[in-house]
Amino acid sequence: MIREITEAGRRDWLRLARTENVGPVTFAQLIERYGEASIALAALPDLARRGGRVSPLGVPPLDQITRELEAGAALGARLIASCEAHFPGPLATLDPPPPVIWALGEPSLLSRPSVAVVGARVASAGGQRFARGLAVDLGAAGYVVVSGLARGVDGAAHEGALATGTIAVLGGGIDDIYPREHRDLYERIAASGCIVSENSPGRTATAKDFPRRNRIISGLSRAVVVVEAELRSGSLITARLAAEQGREVLAVPGSPLDPRARGTNDLIRQGAALCEGVDDVLRALEGFGGFREPERPFAPPPIPDAEIDTVRERVAALLSPTPVSRDELVRAAGAPAPVVFAALVELTLAGRAELLPGGLVAGL
Repeated sequence: MIREITEAGRRDWLRLARTENVGPVTFAQLIERYGEASIALAALPDLARRGGRVSPLGVPPLDQITRELEAGAALGARLIASCEAHFPGPLATLDPPPPVIWALGEPSLLSRPSVAVVGARVASAGGQRFARGLAVDLGAAGYVVVSGLARGVDGAAHEGALATGTIAVLGGGIDDIYPREHRDLYERIAASGCIVSENSPGRTATAKDFPRRNRIISGLSRAVVVVEAELRSGSLITARLAAEQGREVLAVPGSPLDPRARGTNDLIRQGAALCEGVDDVLRALEGFGGFREPERPFAPPPIPDAEIDTVRERVAALLSPTPVSRDELVRAAGAPAPVVFAALVELTLAGRAELLPGGLVAGL
């Protein structure tokens, strides 16, 4: 829901987003239930306690949030909350969207049609040449090229699109340049393109940050093209996320003798469109009718604590480390969906469950 946001509201929004155990799904559930970040923040201690948490929930103090905002401003970056009108439209259609992003450079690129080009870090010379040439051709066709600033295919794609517009999505903070040899490329993108991050300035990326980064790469794009990828690679995660988000997925075929072609050939085997050049991408995007926002109900009426108390431990007992759909969990619990979802939020804040994108939940 698009709304105006005050500076105090922005701080509360960011503070809720940075709270321990509050990921994008939990954030969306809290905003849907309470309407305002400030009200959700006030409710957090009791929700966590009811979920079984003994120690205090890690809610960042206001001075920490102020320091993050000041650090971003010092870099020349801009914080955009998911409720604001200028939040990127494609990201806003994700279910759920990231609560906030930092943008450095030219944020108007975030509203232009985009295609992601991703692939192997240890890419062949031919793969890098293809990615660079495809990026040049996509730019000439009016598309911004999105990638992850990594070695290999990502770097080549950014290089090819520098003159026409490129977006680099980082796993760490907006200033976390990785690999270090891409500092010059980073600075050129910051000058003429756009750098995007979901994380706080100054944060160094860890392994768990890259799936969320990949979700933003695909989320910003109308299509994802995988140039080279082994069978177990981050690029295939990006392709899977793109398919779940309703984006087009294309893959560049390669020699069966090259391990870097196994992932792309397998994508084609599973139904991805074959990509031999820009014409294949444009053909896949013919008739694109825009992004469709997920249907979200109006804010539900308050749920009595007693109703949640009756199902909480039943729901907890049904969870395991293997993710299961929330709809399946509702059926197994034999309780109304809003009550089960409210119980899951409490269990998540207590560190006993994890709400995942794609309508999944896992036990911890």
